[in-house]
Amino acid sequence: MPILLFDIDGTLVRTGGAGKAAMEAALREAFGITEVRDGVPYSGRTDRAIGRDLLAVHGIDPSPANQRTLQETYLAQLPGSLTTRGGTVCPGVSELLAVLGPQPETLLGLLTGNVRSGARTKLGHFGLWDYFPCGGFGDDHFDRDDVARMALAEVRAHLRRNVNPADVWVIGDTPLDVQCARAIGAKAIAVATGWHPCEELAACNPDLLFEDLSDHSRLLAVWG
Repeated sequence: MPILLFDIDGTLVRTGGAGKAAMEAALREAFGITEVRDGVPYSGRTDRAIGRDLLAVHGIDPSPANQRTLQETYLAQLPGSLTTRGGTVCPGVSELLAVLGPQPETLLGLLTGNVRSGARTKLGHFGLWDYFPCGGFGDDHFDRDDVARMALAEVRAHLRRNVNPADVWVIGDTPLDVQCARAIGAKAIAVATGWHPCEELAACNPDLLFEDLSDHSRLLAVWG
């Protein structure tokens, strides 16, 4: 059984920067920050790590209580941000999921730095949430590799059996997606629909590299 774990931002959907905008709006609302500083990377990282670093760079104690406040405010801001920022489903994704979703011998899951509630809000906004019965999320982990380990554990719990990591494919648009696939012994598909061009992704040595996910015939042949 092929097990396909998809990243969200830049892989399944492009939100027009809605997540970043919502996080920065939450920082302003919850902590009275008037000018949000640059310097905190978002690409491929977990919401928990982003929130911690945003607090620290603005001189706010990244305590568990402050991180929780930032996250709750972010989640309240996210639906409106998705509406105002627009965004779109990445090329080929809707068609690919429509083919894979009904397949009993294929399991679709998520491997994302988004917290679970944020992932549900984002994918629900684009009508994609119901394709994914399980996955790993950024609620509890700072490191993407730990999210991958969580995703693998969630897959095993969902299937109620052991899973060979060689049957797992991680599909993502950042070098960290490739890295976390290797951390659990999975295969990696890199797709250049996010912020990282093909040349940069190729340097990470993914098993497969695509401009986007429109080439269904090649993907379906690989996954059997």
